[in-house]
Amino acid sequence: MGKNKLKKFAEMQVLPNVFQCAMREYNPEHPVAQMTGHWHERFFNNSNPITLELGCGHGDYTVGLARLHPDRNYIGIDIKGARIWHGAKEAHLEGLSNVAFLRINIEMLQLFFAPDEVDEIWITFPDPQMKKATKRLTSSYFMARYCKLLKPNGIIHLKTDSPFLYIQKRWLKKISLQLFLIAMIYILPISSVNIRLHKLCRPTTSVNGLTAE
Repeated sequence: MGKNKLKKFAEMQVLPNVFQCAMREYNPEHPVAQMTGHWHERFFNNSNPITLELGCGHGDYTVGLARLHPDRNYIGIDIKGARIWHGAKEAHLEGLSNVAFLRINIEMLQLFFAPDEVDEIWITFPDPQMKKATKRLTSSYFMARYCKLLKPNGIIHLKTDSPFLYIQKRWLKKISLQLFLIAMIYILPISSVNIRLHKLCRPTTSVNGLTAE
């Protein structure tokens, strides 16, 4: 591991807007686990809506949204610490008090947020994971978990340049009023979750006979 990366990891330990918890370290007494259901009072010190960006990478989008909307709270989530460092450092130097970063595996999301604690979720340019559906952030496996965290009428934003993801989620949005999302042992109606697509392309390919309009 390069010295520059080691330096970033060391700084991540002291940045006040960064929270980290590896899978092997998790237990209900872990300091980061104490934030569950208490992000408003224990970090943001306000009652403003909370928005998550999943797979935030360097955090450019998270920080950008926080600048545009100081009346909302933003938490960027990713497992890559060297990437998160960029956004966390930038937000800290700018004094943005409505931004935090959480370094965890997305599979652990429900361990750090209480039901109905989140108002919006952004998924920006996720890897389509064509061969590994269980890794796809827009799969039913993950969508079921997002629904549990979102408030009634919460919003999931998907921003993608992938024709496959665009068509898949456009179909999901069309039938969401009748659809029951089945994932693992969960059976959750998603009629109360608003799925918004932010397309950067107009796909012409079809997936299982479906085409985008």
